[in-house]
Amino acid sequence: MKETLTEEQINFYKKTMEHTRKQIKEIDVMIEEELKRVREKLAELQNTKKSIRQIYDAACILLGVENEFEKEEGEAQQS
Repeated sequence: MKETLTEEQINFYKKTMEHTRKQIKEIDVMIEEELKRVREKLAELQNTKKSIRQIYDAACILLGVENEFEKEEGEAQQS
């Protein structure tokens, strides 16, 4: 059952739709920008971690000590 709207109500809802559509698109853009920023930060952190890990691995080899990260990785791969 469709309710009949007045011309004023129709105009109100059309304007509401236009306004909210614009807001949704603006929010989508903001989300994409934020995701891009987060992806870039994650890549930066992963590269830093990789570099530091190489130094740690080399220090373990030079000192002849167990590398706890290799042990953890081995356990994680077995799971």
